Amino acid sequence: MIIAVNTRLLQKGKLEGIGWFTRETLSRITRNHPEHQFLFLFDRPYDEEFVFSDNVTPLVIAPPTRHPLLWYLWFEIMVPRVLRKYKADLFLSPDGYLSLSTKVKQLAVIHDINFAHRPKDLPWLTAHYYNHFFPKFAKKAKRLATVSYYSKEDLIRTYKIHPDDIDVVYNGVNTLYTPTTSEEQEATRQKYTDGKQYFLYIGSLHPRKNICGLLRAYDAFRTSMETDIKLVITGGEMFKTEEISKTYEGMRFKEDVVFTGRLPIEELHQVLGAALALTFVPYFEGFGIPVIEGMSAGIPVICSNTTSLPEVGGNAVLYADPFVVSQIKDAMVQIASDETLREELIQKGKKQLQQFSWDKTADHLWGSIQICLNT
Repeated sequence: MIIAVNTRLLQKGKLEGIGWFTRETLSRITRNHPEHQFLFLFDRPYDEEFVFSDNVTPLVIAPPTRHPLLWYLWFEIMVPRVLRKYKADLFLSPDGYLSLSTKVKQLAVIHDINFAHRPKDLPWLTAHYYNHFFPKFAKKAKRLATVSYYSKEDLIRTYKIHPDDIDVVYNGVNTLYTPTTSEEQEATRQKYTDGKQYFLYIGSLHPRKNICGLLRAYDAFRTSMETDIKLVITGGEMFKTEEISKTYEGMRFKEDVVFTGRLPIEELHQVLGAALALTFVPYFEGFGIPVIEGMSAGIPVICSNTTSLPEVGGNAVLYADPFVVSQIKDAMVQIASDETLREELIQKGKKQLQQFSWDKTADHLWGSIQICLNT
């Protein structure tokens, strides 16, 4: 069989959540199934590290998809041409975008539909594109996969998709994220926070991630107790960061907030392992990979009590309502002042983590692919 795959998000040094999902699943699936041929469809020059095995043929299809109008051109005109030319049996799209202009079977991984609930977090044209086309993609797909039971229920409820047509394939966690040594932790703290303990946020700077709420909670935390614990925020800017800047400038303890920008994964491993706790309090998540990354690194996790996060965190994290700054602050106070609680969460995290691995993710996604190919 010939399986064409949308690999637009495999960009060296720029992998976000869906990019990691794409890389980790496809690297396993292509190697585990040499009996099939895979066409990797890139929209710009690719790195050879993403050509995972001999049965992968990489193709660059112009133009680079940097704008909703170019998304339309790529998926509705360029992709169908390639599917026809190479006689593909299936089009797999790990980021959920499909083509409405092809008769080839399609499998979409729709990680979440946050844009249906929070369209104002996005630029107007982007939100309009998502909310116009993703309901059509969901109906067009031969089958859907998503990354949590919360997201499955959301797709059923919002897009009226039959439950039997949606598979849940949990995300995994990078095996690099392991506990670091005390020497490594001290070196990392010296590098980023002058040797001080710190809370850590991992992820993009996006309105949905509630960076402003986290900044306000940190200011309240520092006001409520005498401590020199800092806050480190990693990740690149995305949409509408003006409010983040405004909130930061109005902080009492802004000098103790460190923005690192995007970090290479090896450095992120060190920053994560040295943190006092992960503070991840978004308004909306389809899964929330940082939660299990924190567990894997052997640190406590504070996270939101909304959407998919209780499903992922189980009883191994300290929850807070992301809409209530005082609850986030109180969780930070608890973590900072209770060593027994920190250790309890770390131990529970080790157990919770056993549910998630990229090997399981790849196997479940392959199951979805087989159903598509055989029906």
